[in-house]
Amino acid sequence: MIDAPHTAATRSGSGRRRSVARLLAVQALYQIEITKVEASGVGAVDAVIAEFVKHRLGQEIEGENYGEADRALFADIVAGTSSHQRELDEMISAALSDEWPLQRLETILRAILRAGAYELRARADVPPRVVISEYLDVAHAFFAGKEPGMVNGVLDRLARLLRQDDVDHGLGPDRGGGPASR
Repeated sequence: MIDAPHTAATRSGSGRRRSVARLLAVQALYQIEITKVEASGVGAVDAVIAEFVKHRLGQEIEGENYGEADRALFADIVAGTSSHQRELDEMISAALSDEWPLQRLETILRAILRAGAYELRARADVPPRVVISEYLDVAHAFFAGKEPGMVNGVLDRLARLLRQDDVDHGLGPDRGGGPASR
């Protein structure tokens, strides 16, 4: 597993549980890619989800306890991202510059972009600005260089493409502009 510093440790309540779910989902997606689980099919992805739920969610890992995670969100992100990876990769590739094709990016960066793209595409209940902010936080947990800026730029482009009305108004699906459902 990838070591990630205190990303979700500063939030409280359900927001923190959702942040932890996103961080662990990115780690699960990383594991799936490096172990080539996708070649084994959906059952193998389900096995990785089950392993994380049983052994990692809410557990102390490498001296860090990230607290409880929103298990439903975690499972949705991992399963949804895995099952729609080809479509997500096409969208992400279109948002990247020609100098930086998707396969040139580090595995963990691809996992962050895929998870963020999945949420923008499939989770209309989460405002685009929240998705971008959350995955920017995840990127900062793993990278100190320019990578978080790339995550911000790519997810912003995808948000404008996939959720134009939400981005134009700066509001979530409720149009109320109230607290985001992190």
